[in-house]
Amino acid sequence: MSVLKQPTLASLSAGLLCIAAFASPTAALAQGGRPPSPVVVVPVVEQEVMATQSFVGTVMPSQRATVGSAVDGRVIECNIEEGDRVEEGQPLAQLLTDTISLEIANASSELDLKKAQLEELENGTRPELLEQYRARMASAKARRDYLASRRERLRDLAERSSAVTEDEWSEAVSLALEAEESAAEAVAAYEEAKIGPRAEVIAQAKAEVAMQQAVVDRLEDQRNKYTVRSRFAGYVVTKHTEVGQWMSSGGDVADVVGVDIVEVVVQVLERSVPYIQVGAEVSVEIPALPQSPFSGKVVAVVPSADVRARTFPVKVAIENQSTDSGPMIKPGMFAQVRLPVGNMTTSKLVPKDAVVLSQNGPVVYVVTSPGGQKPSGVTLTPVKLGQVFGPMIEVEAAALTPGQLIVTEGNERLNPNSQVSVLRQDDPPSVASPER
Repeated sequence: MSVLKQPTLASLSAGLLCIAAFASPTAALAQGGRPPSPVVVVPVVEQEVMATQSFVGTVMPSQRATVGSAVDGRVIECNIEEGDRVEEGQPLAQLLTDTISLEIANASSELDLKKAQLEELENGTRPELLEQYRARMASAKARRDYLASRRERLRDLAERSSAVTEDEWSEAVSLALEAEESAAEAVAAYEEAKIGPRAEVIAQAKAEVAMQQAVVDRLEDQRNKYTVRSRFAGYVVTKHTEVGQWMSSGGDVADVVGVDIVEVVVQVLERSVPYIQVGAEVSVEIPALPQSPFSGKVVAVVPSADVRARTFPVKVAIENQSTDSGPMIKPGMFAQVRLPVGNMTTSKLVPKDAVVLSQNGPVVYVVTSPGGQKPSGVTLTPVKLGQVFGPMIEVEAAALTPGQLIVTEGNERLNPNSQVSVLRQDDPPSVASPER
């Protein structure tokens, strides 16, 4: 069973050489019998770029806290271990709450009583009670009318005869006055019951309810402090307590770090700091992770330098990913951040594969008179290398102009007198344009 193989550059080159030898013996012998070398070319490009530099730093958590207890108590639950992920508000430890729970129950009962009393005042006088006040008023009025009539009869009798003694007359007058005042009191009581409680009394009852509610809230807030919770999502890195331990107010429970977003802190020389802008997107390389590089954002340029090194801390934030084994990017990892260190300039760029390191320094091979049916020549052009931008590298050479074709494949076999045959012309790799 035969196996078909894909043609390689070497086999294509050999085939082209054979074709060139049969088709043009003169060309094949142009260089002492050597046929033209097959090559791949790419045009020189000119583009605006910004000078960058790689700075080393360390991955740090965006948040870190030593979570402690706000109250005294005995630990009855502590269901965390070092390395566990915790969410915001998740309990880390639970202290004993029996005593304060009894206090809350007592205060809540007192609050219910005061609320019921306020509701009674706001609802006003019950109809049944109002009917009682009306009946008392009617009875008092009837007694008043009877005693007043009796007093008048005794007056008439005393004027006509001496049958009424002075004591009887005095008693009749006194009873009539007493009945009149009782009737007035009954009328006032009925009117008061009909109107209902005064607004001031209701306000006092509301104030008592509010005061008791504050007592309950204070006790419940205190009980909540018996549950020690994480204030942000992260990972437990240190556990300071166990079940059964007595926890004093302010005692440490656990150290928690937030790593959903991590920060790489690098030290930047003072001459480079003016070119770094907060919010700029930068590339972060973490050699320990195969997923590198990562996209980061400058979040802070700390305006305080190390006076000995004259460097300023720069913080770069990276969005992290959680895996089954924990966060992918872990605090303490070594990182390299590429930051801008200069202004934007217009530079000539060539693929890195186009540069050949010779004894006299780096050079590129420029194709002369490209196109046509005849083989082309190449010229050796020394260059000065600059910044690397992905697959492209900045070069300085007065002889290079944008659009010239340079050899990227097959250049390792060339010399200044070589003849070449262009197999293919590729587009130059793209380089991201810097933001203005």
